[in-house]
Amino acid sequence: MQSENLIVGGGVIGLMSAYMLHRSGREVTVVDKGRIEDNTSFGNAGLLSAFEKSPLSAPGVVSKTLKLMLKGKSPMLLNPSTDPHLYRWIWNFVRNANEERLKKTLALFEKYGEIAMGHYREMQESLGLDFDFHQDGLLMVYTLRESFEERIRSLEKETEEERAEKYRILDPTQCRDYLPFLNDRIEGGILLKRNGHLDPGRMMRTLKAYLEEQGVNFVLEEEIVDWELKDGRVTAAIGVGGRYPAENFILANGADRSLAKKLGRDLMMTPAKGYSVTFEMEESLKPGVPALFNDLFIACTPRRKDVRLTSKLELGSKDPRPLQKRIDSYLHHFREYTRPFEMKNIVPWAGFRPLPPNDRPLVGREERCPNLIYATGLGWLGITMGPAIGQMVADLILREIPDKQSDDILLFSGFWQG
Repeated sequence: MQSENLIVGGGVIGLMSAYMLHRSGREVTVVDKGRIEDNTSFGNAGLLSAFEKSPLSAPGVVSKTLKLMLKGKSPMLLNPSTDPHLYRWIWNFVRNANEERLKKTLALFEKYGEIAMGHYREMQESLGLDFDFHQDGLLMVYTLRESFEERIRSLEKETEEERAEKYRILDPTQCRDYLPFLNDRIEGGILLKRNGHLDPGRMMRTLKAYLEEQGVNFVLEEEIVDWELKDGRVTAAIGVGGRYPAENFILANGADRSLAKKLGRDLMMTPAKGYSVTFEMEESLKPGVPALFNDLFIACTPRRKDVRLTSKLELGSKDPRPLQKRIDSYLHHFREYTRPFEMKNIVPWAGFRPLPPNDRPLVGREERCPNLIYATGLGWLGITMGPAIGQMVADLILREIPDKQSDDILLFSGFWQG
């Protein structure tokens, strides 16, 4: 049976695209090679960090990363690889880490982050969908005096009113009011007031259940391996278990570039392996707000019953397993700045994020087959920007327009802002 809209991939971008299309009265089918509960979105930190936080490809990131590599504390690891695509990605990453790009990226993060935050708020408050969503800020913790003072100097460009609205500068003692587990080795912190967090696993399960109740069709444990083409259009997605015809196709399958290659497009993104550890801890020491250890690239997110730490971006890896030596490494650096406490019921995780070289998602129509829309390349921003990207995708379909007639695509997509 033909579907009106077929989405390949049931991560946060796939589900948000399904939500936006369904709420506009369109029929939707989601196909995923797993059961959705095991995809990369579930291992996300859950940070909604679109405001006042630098992107990955920021000025100075290359030199800082090299310095941290020498200390064994680098957030980014590069495995030996013979893949020329990876080295093209690295060249593009270095080229995009400049001041002019940073200003544009921060403005776009704010624009689309606010849209996404509004959708999350509406879905939880108006629809009653429990995402454990909170807009309670993000505490940037600084372990190096140099980086703390550099960030404070950067705030001097803003007026007192702007600083009061967006930031709160904290000394080590004030940081411990928010993060009781900290020891006295940190230099200070800055609370970014406009950011927030949610529980990605709870959000994904809740949204999937809601969409099923609303009539969205799910085909799970089915891998799409090819396309059927005719007269410049995709007529069907070909899976291991069958053929899936549709009018429109949305490719939201994360870091896997193979299906795009079938259409002659080699997407400029790379699979970046990220790690998380979820654990329970003494209630009196639990963080009150999410935190990002700026100099360690370690995020710490409170959840209802546990806490999640996320860290590391490993490039050039094809091993999906959570390697214990990587986990031990970032836990060791984390514990340098915490009081002794026991981590109970530890659950490690690793997964691959679709990382672009310039913090711009790959959203837009395939030139050869315009009834197929790409929706990937969000990297660490999948949860942060998910609803906004879903809205862009739905807008292309609902208005039946090409990329060049969408201001959002022209502004934000890596296809047009590469």
